[in-house]
Amino acid sequence: MPFRPRYTGLIERYRDRLPVNDDTRLISLGEGNTPLIRLENIPDLLGKDIELYVKYEGLNPTGSFKDRGMTMAVTKAVEQGSQAIICASTGNTSASAAAYASRAGITAFVLIPDGKIAQGKLAQAMMHGSVIIQIKGNFDEGMQLVKEVAEHAPVTIVNSINPFRLQGQKTAAFEIVEELGRAPDYHCLPVGNAGNITAHWIGYCEYSNGGDKPITEACAFCAGEGHCRFASGAIVSQRPTMVGYQAAGSAPFIQGSMVDNPETVATAIRIGHPQSWDYAWKVQKESGGWFDACSDEEILKAQKMLAEKEGVFCEPASATSLAGAMRDIQNGKIAEGSTVVCTLTGHGLKDPDTAIKQSTSPLLTIEPRLDQVKKAIEENMAG
Repeated sequence: MPFRPRYTGLIERYRDRLPVNDDTRLISLGEGNTPLIRLENIPDLLGKDIELYVKYEGLNPTGSFKDRGMTMAVTKAVEQGSQAIICASTGNTSASAAAYASRAGITAFVLIPDGKIAQGKLAQAMMHGSVIIQIKGNFDEGMQLVKEVAEHAPVTIVNSINPFRLQGQKTAAFEIVEELGRAPDYHCLPVGNAGNITAHWIGYCEYSNGGDKPITEACAFCAGEGHCRFASGAIVSQRPTMVGYQAAGSAPFIQGSMVDNPETVATAIRIGHPQSWDYAWKVQKESGGWFDACSDEEILKAQKMLAEKEGVFCEPASATSLAGAMRDIQNGKIAEGSTVVCTLTGHGLKDPDTAIKQSTSPLLTIEPRLDQVKKAIEENMAG
């Protein structure tokens, strides 16, 4: 029986496309290599001829796509001699930063909005031993504080303003192209801080042109240089249309200006002042894509549908990509016959309270007798 090499994380896998040296100490938890799942039942429910996939980033080590960027950000922080990292977070970044800091043996400071973080994410940050600072404000205020603190304290910011974060996150696009054998026609993502849609576009650009001609200015490493210094050869000739969906109560890209008091059940994208604002607009323009908003009701409906019809459990913010994609498939904005990939940014267990509140599955209490169990099965048998 042949043996496969042990998978050791995305930096090792894509070393020739990432800013690391042969002697760089890699801080990894085996992130990346997440499943690209073709949906089988939802397209039938939509009544459309569509090839619909979800990239399930909730199966990264800390349960979200943040691990892709954090492995690079913490690796480079350690390489540069940093003894501490800091971030503002709605939850997933704090969990990821805490885990990778503990792996590296350095300290993580995380600023979170008081009362505005899902319990699953808070539990992760606490268990990994980070220093948690709750502020009486929202994510955007926390982000401003982090920027100010970093000017006066010996800490490295690991939010997506750190360009190494985007370099790690671009690898999701690599994996999608490798599995499909091409780029999808459309790639749909939830948009909060807008770093992820930016990072995906960087990845698609690198895989489509090999770094030998101009690509998006969104790449912090390549801006103004006219080539990508980390790309090592073209893989495909085409790039997808990039589509970003926001929660209606937190939709600065739809409004066209920043939102001071964002509100949505999708806590991971409850961000009114996106840090990658300019980059994301360039991605939209270069890819021919668009931004749109989904109501909380649409988001929760998509989350429930995905869990009940396809067996995939994601957090509410993740479901925003599917909610928007389904609507645009039905209204024809996404053409029939297309291949569509929706990024699911985090696992459903990140926010169990929201999931339980909307669940309609029966919770039966019976006597511990065979006849009672048989009766329960007969009364609730599907079909």
